[in-house]
Amino acid sequence: MIEISGSNLEDVQQLPLSAFEKEIVKAKDKSPYTYSYDSLEALKFELNMRSNILNAAVALFDSGVQFAPFQKSRCNQKYWTRTPSGNFHMNKGVLPAEAIRDIYQQGHRYAFECSTAIMIVFAKAILDSIGDEAFNTYFKDMTIGDWGANNKLPLVLNEHGAQAYPGDSVYFENPDFDPSMPFWQGENAIMLGKGLYYGHGIGIKSAKNIISELNEKRKENSTTSAFLLELVLHPNFEQLRRIANGGDGVVARIGAHTYMCV
Repeated sequence: MIEISGSNLEDVQQLPLSAFEKEIVKAKDKSPYTYSYDSLEALKFELNMRSNILNAAVALFDSGVQFAPFQKSRCNQKYWTRTPSGNFHMNKGVLPAEAIRDIYQQGHRYAFECSTAIMIVFAKAILDSIGDEAFNTYFKDMTIGDWGANNKLPLVLNEHGAQAYPGDSVYFENPDFDPSMPFWQGENAIMLGKGLYYGHGIGIKSAKNIISELNEKRKENSTTSAFLLELVLHPNFEQLRRIANGGDGVVARIGAHTYMCV
């Protein structure tokens, strides 16, 4: 269910929401989990950003970027420097907003694997949600890459039965992957809604089709199927809303993940 401080579901229904946003509200309100918001503005910000995540995912799919394992990743050296681990570190003196947009505008210059694609999608959606000024202020010196990279993106990771909604990142695990292709041990994907997901290197497909593709990349004679893991990742919407409203951000690291506290 949805709980909003000082408001109720009738107030939510008065918001100018798109059909996509109304579906998320309906699904969350019917959920056995409780989703608490400080205000109607907080809920609206999340819904808008989820829309921006979907748009960023589809735009990345259409951008011409290519799939490559970390060992063969590449980027536009005008904006990024490739690290020894295959991540992309933002060059000094470039505007973060321009560096992220370049990936979408000159996709043929880029190649990376699926976890990097998720971070790029989230970064683009954050940019579209909070604007250039705030993005350029809070995301300087960024590294885009795998989960251990200094992405500087405020993220929330939910495990063990968390419910996914459009705009969330999920993970399809392939436990019996072919060891000669370790980059197919799983697929990070953005949930698009209507049964579809975007996974870099696989495309926009249903969960059944993503699992089928991963099963083609298993050890010979394997009968262990790939499956959708109970893991949900999404940006910290409330922290980003505060940044958009002029709040101060402090980056902190907990384990392999980077969080922004405001």
